[in-house]
Amino acid sequence: MVKGVGIDIIEIERLEKALARRKLLLERLFTGQELAYCMERSRPAASFAARFAAKEAVRKACSKIMSGQVMPWREIEVVLEDGRPEIRLSGKSAQLAYGGGIVNLQVSLTHSRDYACAVVTAEGSPV
Repeated sequence: MVKGVGIDIIEIERLEKALARRKLLLERLFTGQELAYCMERSRPAASFAARFAAKEAVRKACSKIMSGQVMPWREIEVVLEDGRPEIRLSGKSAQLAYGGGIVNLQVSLTHSRDYACAVVTAEGSPV
């Protein structure tokens, strides 16, 4: 059963400029594993933008069950499993999402030269 859907799109250049202006932003937004993965890419900003869009999409997909609380960026992690992106929640975000009946988060990422986009579906058991 679908409990929520989230989508987000971001201009890669906008994120690139923000990261250049605010050096600590990377550590505020991304986990160590995400940092390592993106920095290995030929265009790190595109991978960071796709992951940021995924984090925003997760927040939107889970918003109905979050009771007005906001998920911290680093409690939402995009990991690769068998070459496919997956969402891993931790901390209070995991407790609230799973406690609210979400059992799985499906994610799809894409980017072009200028934009990165993500779609997330929050799945839950029928009530």
